[in-house]
Amino acid sequence: MALPKLNPASTTNSNILPVTGTSGDVAAALPFGIYETTAFHAGAADQVAYTYKKLGGDILDIELTAGNIYAAYEEACLEYSYIVNVHQSKNSLSSFLGHSTASFNQDGQITSGHSLSGSKIELRYPKYDYGYIRRVGERVATDSNVGGTEYIYSGSVTKVNSQSDYDLQTIISESAATDSTVPYYGKVGNKRITIRRLYYKTPQAMWRFYGYYGGFSVVGNLRTYGQYADDSTFDIVPVWQNKLQSMAYEDALNTRVSHWSYEIKNNMLRIHPTPGSNSPAKFWFQFTVETDPWDDSAGDRLSGVKGVNNMNTLPFQNIAYNSINSIGKQWIRRFALALAKEMLGQIRGKFASIPIPGESVTLNASELLAQAKAEQDALREELKTTFDELTYSKLAEVDATIGDNAEKVLADIPAGIYVG
Repeated sequence: MALPKLNPASTTNSNILPVTGTSGDVAAALPFGIYETTAFHAGAADQVAYTYKKLGGDILDIELTAGNIYAAYEEACLEYSYIVNVHQSKNSLSSFLGHSTASFNQDGQITSGHSLSGSKIELRYPKYDYGYIRRVGERVATDSNVGGTEYIYSGSVTKVNSQSDYDLQTIISESAATDSTVPYYGKVGNKRITIRRLYYKTPQAMWRFYGYYGGFSVVGNLRTYGQYADDSTFDIVPVWQNKLQSMAYEDALNTRVSHWSYEIKNNMLRIHPTPGSNSPAKFWFQFTVETDPWDDSAGDRLSGVKGVNNMNTLPFQNIAYNSINSIGKQWIRRFALALAKEMLGQIRGKFASIPIPGESVTLNASELLAQAKAEQDALREELKTTFDELTYSKLAEVDATIGDNAEKVLADIPAGIYVG
């Protein structure tokens, strides 16, 4: 019986890399479809020809499709964008803290957030504002009574004759729970309050210091009879001297003249001496309510707890393809080639060898995988190392070095003498 004659439809593998890509076929082959621009499609198509030549497609078939290369090119762009954004977050996170963040879709693109969509924040140079230091300083300012962002409330306790002890924590908590007219209504609960200041005698006598003979830059001899004396020796008193005197004067009026004192232990107020019919009717105080670090119930964004808090909430999206310069595009080409090698190694690794009559062909899967991993690691490290040398702090060091060296050079240059 004669053997049947086989007539195959094709004698070549249909799944081999073509010589070049086609721009019109790129969009349908992309896993994510983030870079939907004509320029990206052209770059992805060119990557096919680059990969074909680099892997020797004109000598031996490459078991990849053009779609594999398009996907690798997109992944390379995303990897480049990731590394650049991480670098920029190192540069600018401090200045972004507490400021506007955004909402992102499944691809990492900004969808909404205070008109940030489409503004390409990741490509802008932020204004340096000592962000982290300023955030710390705001709380320090509150504790130092020189400002800050924490609300300081005012309250009072009504005097009870023959009662020295008053539980301010309980008084404020009950007021916050029942009196809707107070600004701290509903904000205390079981939270601890901090007493900032207590006025056990109101400073209504301060006009004595600033009235008639007194005042800033007063003329007088403070070393002898004081500023009320009509002496023949006069000094111009500096403003800081008046300020220190006024503070001392107020403290003397509040402490020594009034003869009232107090102590606070665990928000328990004790008045000395025991209040009677001649004591003040109310004792006023200022306090703050301890808040959770993430609480921003006031909604005024003074503390910025709902804004940027770390690298994850920075309003950075994938870098637009047309904003990547020639340096970045060459890195992308090389990284996409390394990804193509990895895919080719994975494909060839499915067959350790291919049997042929009287022999077998061994494929180079392990070598391709090793090369691909080494090249990808090297490219990532190259880019990260370069960026680490170009952080804003490093640039400042370089500028300082250049300035110092320029001064050394100028020091040896004779200065010209002007002759009129």
